[in-house]
Amino acid sequence: MGLLSLGTPLPWEQAKNLAHEVRRHGIEQFLHIWRNMKDRQKDQLLWGDEIEYMLISLDHTRRRARLSQRGHELLNILQIEENEKLKVASTTGEKHELEALWRPEFGRFMIEATPGCPYNSTVDELTTVEANMRRRRDIVASLMRKEEMILSIGSYPMLGSGDFLEPPHKANGQFSRSLFLPDEVINPHPRFRTLAANIRERRESKVMINMPVFHDTNTPRPFVDPTIPYERTLFPGDKEAKEGAALPDHIYMDAMGFGMGCCCLQITLQAPNVDLARRLYDQLATVGAVMMSLSASSPIFRGYLADVDCRWNVIAAAVDDRTPEERGKKALAKDRFVIPKSRYGTIDTFLGSDDGQFRPEYNDLDLVYDNAIHQHLVDSGIDDLMARHIAHLFIRDPLVIFEELLDQDDSVSTDHFENIQSTNWQNVRFKPPPPNSPIGWRVEFRPLEVQLTEFENAAFSVFTVLLARALLAFRDINLYIPVTKMDINMERAHNRDAVLNEKFYFRRSCIDEDCQDDYLAEMTANEIINGSVHFIGLIPIVQMYLDSIKVDDAVHRKITTYLDFIRGRADGTIMTTAAWIRDFVRSHPEYQFDSIVSSAINYDLVVALDDIANRRRPAPELLGEGNS
Repeated sequence: MGLLSLGTPLPWEQAKNLAHEVRRHGIEQFLHIWRNMKDRQKDQLLWGDEIEYMLISLDHTRRRARLSQRGHELLNILQIEENEKLKVASTTGEKHELEALWRPEFGRFMIEATPGCPYNSTVDELTTVEANMRRRRDIVASLMRKEEMILSIGSYPMLGSGDFLEPPHKANGQFSRSLFLPDEVINPHPRFRTLAANIRERRESKVMINMPVFHDTNTPRPFVDPTIPYERTLFPGDKEAKEGAALPDHIYMDAMGFGMGCCCLQITLQAPNVDLARRLYDQLATVGAVMMSLSASSPIFRGYLADVDCRWNVIAAAVDDRTPEERGKKALAKDRFVIPKSRYGTIDTFLGSDDGQFRPEYNDLDLVYDNAIHQHLVDSGIDDLMARHIAHLFIRDPLVIFEELLDQDDSVSTDHFENIQSTNWQNVRFKPPPPNSPIGWRVEFRPLEVQLTEFENAAFSVFTVLLARALLAFRDINLYIPVTKMDINMERAHNRDAVLNEKFYFRRSCIDEDCQDDYLAEMTANEIINGSVHFIGLIPIVQMYLDSIKVDDAVHRKITTYLDFIRGRADGTIMTTAAWIRDFVRSHPEYQFDSIVSSAINYDLVVALDDIANRRRPAPELLGEGNS
């Protein structure tokens, strides 16, 4: 969830007056990192994953499944070992490895887990990922009550609908002011509630999230949600739904928690140097949409079937802090820029690298960036593409400023830089090395939806890592497409069954020498992943990489099971989680074909998902033969 500092978070009325100073110091901190780290070489190809989980409490008698608020309580227990070993390390210098690291997420019902240390650069290590993920789940499960479960799902179907929280609370909180979500769903860490409130105050309204409803046989046309309390007058923003924020034929949500209460799978890869990190950033950005369509797992929001399969646009709208002027609703007067999209979205500019493949026309978006910052960066020795990237990130305000962290030494701290960097949530993130750390230049791959089982999450992680290594090994591979086409791809990837029905812009050939003007084509996910008569495919590229190195037979067999799974998702022989969930609901005996997911249906769904995750229920249609 980005930078987590402790201290006193400032309310927006105070924080907004300090935004310029935070930006100014953030740029100086970046320049200090650049000067010290730009020539760093030969870092290992280390990597790690992040999996987010939801805690759910079951009432078997009443057939109810509710989100459990014990995430923060369990997190305190999970972090005891880490804190003790950090204390030993600080006093004796001895470092001890941990099985896992545990971090808070926005939702009080959520926990984030990562490996205790990064995976190394060997191919053999890839065969340990699934067991590592399983161990993390088991550690949390060992602390839960008999009636509780842990699930890795993209969105909780009933979040904000009816009796969804244990213990229950009314939606009347000052931070979110939501019609549906109580503030008690927010993690008690001071950053999170301030983040929710400051986004709303900076925007000058509540966030406006509308996902198209899935029109089933008995769904009204137009669909107007009868559960929205249009007449509530508790807060000034309550009138927004009635005044047009809630669109017909859409599922309306009005708080940050609906987006940041979703879960994901993220992968961070360390590159040998800054130039290769820039290559990974650019090349991986172009495959984000098709990978998201393969991993789609979020077809239900606020108790309704949606006509989308992914959570990305929900989060983008949930953290959209742009003012009316920045959204182009009013003429610029007090704000500096009209900004085309939320701070959560696809990247807006490529970084380029020494591979010689970048062309200026790929950056075809009319990039909004701070000219003064850009010029200062260029004058300080930063190349134009990197300067534009940073100056673009820094058109945003810092959303949470801690009073105790205002005065910093820019030569040793990066808090002000990370304050803005970590709240630009894009499909890939370029991550400079922290100061005084063995960690190098990294790229975070962010578009994947979390999967139900360790097998699926390991398969997506291993495939992503192998693709990244192939991109580093075969420098003639070129996946560049124009930035605007990436935006189109991402929108298409949201659609119901996009992995089967949509086409995505991609290069006709990924060999750099093929640079003719008509280099773009529209391809299915199957063609991009598995290849066709005209295109090699990403899995064959990975297989070429594996053929170029020495791989033990047992390791190769394990990796092949992961590649076969990805292949099956792409060609449609293996269902996405979103398709499986939608089919489960529509085949449920209590479903009325009206798009409504009742509490009883949700209970049965959650129990079924838990049974699959714990291998009590075979699901070859979801996992492939032999993987249940």
